[in-house]
Amino acid sequence: MATAVLSDVPQVHLHIGGVPQTGGSGGTHDHLHPVTQQVQATIPLAGRAEVASAVERAEAVRESWRRTSPEQRRDILNKLADLMVEHRTEFARMAALDGGTTISVGERGVDTAVAWVRYYAGWCDKLTGEMLGTFDTRGEFAYSVPEPIGIVGIIITWNGPLISLGMKVAAALAAGNCVICKPAEMTPFAPELFARLCRQAGLPDGVLSIFPGTGEAGDAIVRHKKVRKISFTGGPITARKILEACAQEIKPSVMELGGKSASLVFPDCDLQAAAERAVFWTVGCLSGQGCALPTRQLVHADVYDEFVERLKGIIGQFKVGDPMDPTVMVGPVINKAATDRIMGMFERAKADKAGKFLLGGNRCGGDLADGNFIEPTLIVDADPDHEISQVEIFGPAVVVMKFHTEDEAVAIANNSEYGLAAYIQSDNVQRVHRLSERLSAGGVYVNGGFQVNPHTPFGGIGISGFGKEGGKAGIDEFLHYKTVVIGVGAPIFG
Repeated sequence: MATAVLSDVPQVHLHIGGVPQTGGSGGTHDHLHPVTQQVQATIPLAGRAEVASAVERAEAVRESWRRTSPEQRRDILNKLADLMVEHRTEFARMAALDGGTTISVGERGVDTAVAWVRYYAGWCDKLTGEMLGTFDTRGEFAYSVPEPIGIVGIIITWNGPLISLGMKVAAALAAGNCVICKPAEMTPFAPELFARLCRQAGLPDGVLSIFPGTGEAGDAIVRHKKVRKISFTGGPITARKILEACAQEIKPSVMELGGKSASLVFPDCDLQAAAERAVFWTVGCLSGQGCALPTRQLVHADVYDEFVERLKGIIGQFKVGDPMDPTVMVGPVINKAATDRIMGMFERAKADKAGKFLLGGNRCGGDLADGNFIEPTLIVDADPDHEISQVEIFGPAVVVMKFHTEDEAVAIANNSEYGLAAYIQSDNVQRVHRLSERLSAGGVYVNGGFQVNPHTPFGGIGISGFGKEGGKAGIDEFLHYKTVVIGVGAPIFG
């Protein structure tokens, strides 16, 4: 098997206030290539000292950036989007080096991130308040003014870092905030290129800091008194620690914490299209390492056997291998720890007879044995209460269950602590409206796959988190609305 070229790996910097530096107080991290598990780069890590420096630089320019005209902020973000388009191929390659994302999926990810940056560039000069009647006999009136929060802390996880940067950083900057961003040390290359392009686009020094860092650096961002809000993408375990720290500081936050999303497949849908979407989003997209993917396929009994056969046929055609190969559909998972965790889930499911493994369920052998490769896996007749149906696998696997009625389908779908997304595959418009209301999820996607559209709010309920990204709701997360009440100066008495 041809492996990804390791000789042309970019040097990663700590971008403190936009200025790159080659080392930090957090030490270093050896980045292992997910295809070979060889060390391909030594990554500098920020610690508390770099966080303090980043906040100091942000504080120095916070007021000037807030008062930068909306048109200037808009033009900078649009220039950033243009530069991202110019570097589309390089970003896709960075995604493959970062975490093993296939080139085809990586290119889609760049397009998605660009769309988010452009969308929030468009909001810069459209943020308005309201005139508010007070209904006071003395003639008072009031109005609201949108204002940036100040300095925002953004912490993102390793799957799809470029999309997270487009979703969060662009919105925060468009609102007039300064940003301290810590991407995961496991995926530093796309954030490195993004940081360089932000400066090239004309973003003033001090406004944005991007650096991989230790857990201590993340804690320092969350607890720093001048960081006024936290936006986090990751898992519930880390989120609880962040929320505890935010509670101590009485600091608001946005939490996007993953999901175990159900897709309800009915006999009146296009079964082949539904099967193709199911396989792409659960196996081919990021090797299943996505937060809102339809990893639980709930299929009506009348078409269950046919749908399973369609899934089996499509999965069997997926090529596993080097993510740099444009014909490959499934790359490796992020690291050995993820591989071991996923295989542990499979072994427990087999031991508990929690489902039938029609395909996969093993690590890949042969030329792929040294990497973090897992066979595309199809688990049918799954126990809806077992770990395999309740916990994120975060690997190339799809779990299939049978239902007979709408009520049964809703009960299985809602039997989860998560609530990020749900899916309906049906051409019956009445059914779609009925079920969309009943499904417990932040978003419901009909006759399609996961759509992270910049103009639509995205976010979850339950342990999937709270707050929104996307649409006006997404930029409102980085604003507060000040109310100004003006009186006529009339005396209180008399």
